[in-house]
Amino acid sequence: MSADLKKSSSNGFEKSLISEEQQGKISEVRRLIGPLPEKLAIFCNDACIARYLRARNWNVRKATKMLKASLKWRAVYKPEEIRWEEVAHEAETGKIYRTNYIDKHGRVVLVLRPGCQNSKSTKGQIRHLVYCMENAILNLPADQEQMVWLIDYSGYNLSNISVKVTQETAHILQDQYPERLGLAILYNPPRFFEPFWKVVKPFLEPKTRDKVKFVYSDDPITKKTMEDLFDMDLLESAFGGNNNSGFNIAKYTERMKEDDKKMVSFWTRGNSQPAAPEPTLECPPAMDSINLNSDSDSSDNEKADSSPGNEVDSEVVSTDHNVLVTDYNDNGTKEAH
Repeated sequence: MSADLKKSSSNGFEKSLISEEQQGKISEVRRLIGPLPEKLAIFCNDACIARYLRARNWNVRKATKMLKASLKWRAVYKPEEIRWEEVAHEAETGKIYRTNYIDKHGRVVLVLRPGCQNSKSTKGQIRHLVYCMENAILNLPADQEQMVWLIDYSGYNLSNISVKVTQETAHILQDQYPERLGLAILYNPPRFFEPFWKVVKPFLEPKTRDKVKFVYSDDPITKKTMEDLFDMDLLESAFGGNNNSGFNIAKYTERMKEDDKKMVSFWTRGNSQPAAPEPTLECPPAMDSINLNSDSDSSDNEKADSSPGNEVDSEVVSTDHNVLVTDYNDNGTKEAH
């Protein structure tokens, strides 16, 4: 049976069964989306549809529109085809990387260091960000579909601040990776970051703001957040842990090359992960035959669940990246209309 993720005060989300009504909405979205080419069909499993529905308060019409936009983006940008060799130069400083440990709730951990930005290429930064997201998702345990971000502000200065870039980063995370962020920890942000945060906050949904936690190494109360979430012997010393190994680009390169092999296997249906079932397509149509631009076939009378705590959930983190939104050119960047 399909599974949903139930909100928990301790671990963000834990596994629970999807209700009959919710399963019906998943089936309705699948009907409205229609048949898909192989890779998009693998992406668009029941768990994926449930994430888009949760992001839109289980409103079928809105979730379908959102999912169609993501399918269009994936068909053009092909995020699953990005390989380490293409983004390795962006990763040299360790500005974004997946750790070799998970948190106490089984969530993959991404470290982000916006102060380590080493590139002025918008296209390169975008490709690297998307690669890291796809890699983190590939390595999620079977019973988890969210990740934790540790954002280290060491070396961060005024030149790293960009309201526009941060706002656009929110777009790619909320539109292309909804319900993937479980928690974002901002570790030791400098004082000058506070007014910037006040400017950024209005761009975020209330539930997203609740996922952002400020942690300071000299504050015993917020420091306990790290101890509750992580094995301190595995957590890097930069975040108050006992692990002094740090980021090693040579070792990380080997890990990513191995993950690239797993990525190929996954997207060619060679994976053995117990993911949600994939739809069987006898004759996958071409992308241009799929109506991904229209949401008129979904009922306008579909209403969102109005129960408390069931708000739209968007993901964001403050880091120095441009992003992709609804309409895209060959580089995956937004077209002006």
